Amino acid sequence: MIHYAVAFSKRAEKQLDNLYVYIADNSGVARAEDFVGGIVADCLSLETFPERGTKRDDIHPLLRIKSYARRVTIAFSVDHDGLTVMIHGIFYGGQDFERLLHGIDSDR
Repeated sequence: MIHYAVAFSKRAEKQLDNLYVYIADNSGVARAEDFVGGIVADCLSLETFPERGTKRDDIHPLLRIKSYARRVTIAFSVDHDGLTVMIHGIFYGGQDFERLLHGIDSDR
């Protein structure tokens, strides 16, 4: 079985940090750790069978999206040559990810 490396863009890392702070401030640190930890674990699970989710070539070539807990959209792409999954963004609560994903070419 082939394993892919999973990398988070600076945008995705910042989004996770912001989400953690928001949840911790409103619902407590334990809940923030559980929820954000679950998102990270879901992203890391893309190391095997990364072709999950819905193709969104209309937004950007090779872009895929998948949901987590019905409230989070994870945007990522798969580089089969480099065996890498790049997480481009973590969008919570119905954010307009299509608009926010402009410029993902610079993600690394």
